[in-house]
Amino acid sequence: MAAATNAGHVNINSDLGESFGPWVMGNDTEVLKIVASANVACGFHASDPVVMMDTVKLCAQNGVSIGAHPGFADLQGFGRRVINLTIKELEANIAYQIGALQAIAALHGAKVTHMKPHGMMANMSAESPEMSEAIARATKAVDRDLIFLAQANTEQGKAALKHGLRVAEEVFADRTYTDAGLLTPRKEANSMIKDPAKAVEHVRRMVDEQAIYSTSGKRIPCRVDSICVHGDGPTAVSVAKAVREGLEAAGIRIVPLPEMPSLRS
Repeated sequence: MAAATNAGHVNINSDLGESFGPWVMGNDTEVLKIVASANVACGFHASDPVVMMDTVKLCAQNGVSIGAHPGFADLQGFGRRVINLTIKELEANIAYQIGALQAIAALHGAKVTHMKPHGMMANMSAESPEMSEAIARATKAVDRDLIFLAQANTEQGKAALKHGLRVAEEVFADRTYTDAGLLTPRKEANSMIKDPAKAVEHVRRMVDEQAIYSTSGKRIPCRVDSICVHGDGPTAVSVAKAVREGLEAAGIRIVPLPEMPSLRS
């Protein structure tokens, strides 16, 4: 398993390119100096073609690997509201968004190397074999070499492996977990970790022990290939910087997803 073969290596990713027209979300320029992989919004929950193009260019300039971050078509709700698509609709939505980012990346001679579902689509598919399989099927149909960046220990990774995709198991630096090993819903007061020092402690524990700890203290073993630091909050840059520095101080090398030893094709 990757827990052994990735010894001394981990990826840090962030959800970026989420501005729209003149409206700016996050501080992508600074976050891209810290992370190793970016999940770029594809125009449904956020972003537009020019924002996508500018984000891809920044990724290329910083040596950051590029991933598609498809979500529900919900600009007003930022892709964080429940939308019950049919399986046919979901597959079409995934293929459409990955393809759009691939075309934008081609303008800069860059390549999309992974896919990570966004927001409520991610949370729903984490518990749904049917949704996860639809996402995996569509991803494989577009490019069988794409890495599926999956929430650790969820239906996403199972579906990706079933369809022959490489899987990176992801944990979150700035989110807490339930006893089921799922992300604490954002509506709950303790869902976010905003203190950089606490985020570093949280991440080091997960990486060192290859396990998630819930808010009640339950230990849930998992593989830790990648750590997500959200790019859209006021503490995003400080948390991302602290997490990277904390890991590097422990002798852990931060690499883009395609350079993770267990994920090299």
